[in-house]
Amino acid sequence: MEKWATSHDRSLAQRHAEGWMFLIEAARDIRTTGAIAPSSRALARALTEPVRARAARPLNILEAGAGTGAVTRTLIPQLPAGSHLDVVEANPHFSARLHDVAATHPDGAVHRQQVRIRTARVEDLDTDRRYDVIVSGLPFANFTPGQVEAVMGRYLELLRPGGTLTYFAYLGTRRARTLLATRARAHRHHAAEEVVADYRRRYATACRTIWGNLPPAKVWQLTRPATTVPGPARSSAGAGR
Repeated sequence: MEKWATSHDRSLAQRHAEGWMFLIEAARDIRTTGAIAPSSRALARALTEPVRARAARPLNILEAGAGTGAVTRTLIPQLPAGSHLDVVEANPHFSARLHDVAATHPDGAVHRQQVRIRTARVEDLDTDRRYDVIVSGLPFANFTPGQVEAVMGRYLELLRPGGTLTYFAYLGTRRARTLLATRARAHRHHAAEEVVADYRRRYATACRTIWGNLPPAKVWQLTRPATTVPGPARSSAGAGR
């Protein structure tokens, strides 16, 4: 019982520290952080469902915008033998935290050679690897239409035919942004959302709502067709960075 309590207390302390880290980074740059709290276990489970669905064989998995590692910790013990997990995070403070997550995870001794942490933007990722599953934690609502187009296009380039992308969007944020933002910014938000909606219309295969998250979120699965090569969803998504 004492051993369980010690482990439980350690887990609570870790989540508390990560919560504070998210708040600090959000205050420093909410545009790129995109959240005020780490993803809940329920959200992490929903985002990683395609990994469990394909667990009978080795997989190449990419996690982009991993933050402090809430989803990474869920992914690591799910890795099938022979799999590879590439974790990409542009924020150097979060990236340093992710190295600690990978090094200290209870299953780390088993999976350490399978996990690689990279400090980079996914659209700048230099790799020849193609992925069976991509898990995205990037805050699309905070990006320009051009940035969203660049990221989504890169995701589909990196996916193998038949591969699955999962990402989430918070519920209720569109109205809040409309009420609080300037007209120009509200227009930018709407245009960025339309880019993502275009990709959903073409590639979405599943969607579910996760109420056990702060705030609640909707998780989408997009699948790259097995027989066609995807191109940009639209040719004039808007200005770049």
